[in-house]
Amino acid sequence: MDGTLLRSTATIELARQLGQLEGGQEIENLWFEGKITDNEFWLRLLDMCDGASDADLDEAFNNAPWMTGIAETFADIRSRGEAVIVISQSPAFFVRGLERWGAHETYGSAVELGLPLSESATLLAETKVTITEAALAIRNLSVQQCVAYGDSSSDLGLFATLPHTVAVNPAPALEALASTRYVGTDIREAYSLGRQLIASRTESK
Repeated sequence: MDGTLLRSTATIELARQLGQLEGGQEIENLWFEGKITDNEFWLRLLDMCDGASDADLDEAFNNAPWMTGIAETFADIRSRGEAVIVISQSPAFFVRGLERWGAHETYGSAVELGLPLSESATLLAETKVTITEAALAIRNLSVQQCVAYGDSSSDLGLFATLPHTVAVNPAPALEALASTRYVGTDIREAYSLGRQLIASRTESK
C-alpha cells in the first residue's frame, strides 16, 4: 500500500493528522537506520496514536495523498468479476480503510489500537506470497490470472513468484524483476499496464 497506492506512509499520515509529524518522521528514520526493531516501531506508533478517535483515523486516511483513481480502478476490477486484494506491511487498522473503496480483502501488520502487540506483528515479505497463493487457490485461479502491483523490497518475493507484475514508482531492485513499470500518480494508468499483461497472455494462446 505505502508507495504503491499511498504516496506517503500510514505512519506519516497518522502523525500529521495527530499533530505529531516530527515524531512520525523520527520513527520512520530510526527504523530505516536500523536503530529500532519492527516491534519498537509499532510500539512507538501505538503510543503516538493513543487517544486518537475514530474521526481522527478517518481524517488521516481520507486526507492522505493517495494515488488518483483508486476507487475507479477497484470498481472496474469488481465489474469484471475479479478480486481486489491489498497486502501491506502497514498497520491493519489503516489498510482496512481500502475496503470502503472497494477492496475485497485487506491484509496488514497485526497492529490494532487498544490491543496487545505480538512479537510477530509485522506482515513479512514471504507472507505476501503465502496470502496470494491462498487467494488464488480458493478461487481456483492460476498465477497467470493474477497481476501484482508493488513498489519496494517487501514485494521482491511476490514479483519473483508471479509472471505478471507492475512496479509502481519502484525501488531499482523491484523494477529489475517486474514485467513492466509505471512512474506517476494515477493508479488507473498502472492498472492499464496490468490489463495489457493479461491481454497479451490471452492473445498468445
